[in-house]
Amino acid sequence: MFGDITRVGANFHAMESLANLKKVNGSIGQVQSRLSSGKRINSAEDDTSGYALSKHLQSRVNGLSQALDNVSTAKNVLNIAEGGYQSQMDILQQIKENLTQAADGALSAEQRGAIGDRIDSLLTEFNDINGQTKYNGYVLFNNSDADRRMTFHVGEENTDTFDVDFDNSHRNNVGESDTAIDLDSIVRSSRTETSDPFTITDATATSAIATLSNWVAGNEANVVVSDGTNTIGSDQYTISDDGIVTLNANATNATGSAVANSDDLTVTLTYNDISSDWSELTQSEANTGINSLDGAIKALAKTIQQVGDDQARLSSKEESLSLGISNTEATRSRIEDADFAKEQMTMMKLQILQQTSVSAFTQSNSAPQVVLSLFR
Repeated sequence: MFGDITRVGANFHAMESLANLKKVNGSIGQVQSRLSSGKRINSAEDDTSGYALSKHLQSRVNGLSQALDNVSTAKNVLNIAEGGYQSQMDILQQIKENLTQAADGALSAEQRGAIGDRIDSLLTEFNDINGQTKYNGYVLFNNSDADRRMTFHVGEENTDTFDVDFDNSHRNNVGESDTAIDLDSIVRSSRTETSDPFTITDATATSAIATLSNWVAGNEANVVVSDGTNTIGSDQYTISDDGIVTLNANATNATGSAVANSDDLTVTLTYNDISSDWSELTQSEANTGINSLDGAIKALAKTIQQVGDDQARLSSKEESLSLGISNTEATRSRIEDADFAKEQMTMMKLQILQQTSVSAFTQSNSAPQVVLSLFR
């Protein structure tokens, strides 16, 4: 709108210049805010959709960053567990060395007894490692099956979890649950399995126990009747010395094995002398223990291998999370962060416009004074 220079009631040119000056000053303030904060979006007013997207991306970065910290924690836990297992492995290697020494025929019974006491001491230390292997007060090698698993959150979603199972490496239970080995039974026990398993066809729980009772009459044994899933019944019987008789269907256990078809239940008898007087270690027992101990070493090595596999998986997750954080942060930065070169260029342009706006406003504001010349 062009104002009439002969009317002074409204200076439209000055008002227009003032409006432009305010607009330029507002833009300069916005650019200064971006330069001072380093962000292109400082409030939802600056860019509503960009603000919402940037906050979503920031939330994802925060979640992934915490997940990355959780992965580091999990790796620390596994490192502690591996250290405990490695210490137990060293003990097993020492025990095998001692058994090899005890198997030497040149040693006396007294010398073998001393070696046996040393083995017993090593096994005690083997057990102590269970209680001493902890993270943040949590006993990693817990005797309870329910407490052997730790679950770590290693992603941004609630389903991104990583389960770690720690095998109980007690001297009576070395290795994974399905291949657990009793060290005392390996080295200080004789084991005899029957050559012809006893079969019960279409037996009920009561008749199965009764039949076994007749079969091992006069001896002592623990008889457990099972269908491979649930224990049907149990009772105790005698077979000369302490021993175990276990009845299973389609199952195996550490004291013996039994496999049956859908109609039959097969019984395998295993006899174990549960004596653990290491001071009475004999040359024969030492010879037997040398070979048997390899099973315990193999079982524990398998457990350590699983720890290594878990560590490798966590390292892979660590790399994936780091990459995800970098990419997400880069996307958020492009949306939310200020481009300093662009903002500085804009600032220079606005500063020039500010000066010209001030000059234009000054000139427009003084223009109506020309009407005074009419009164001269």
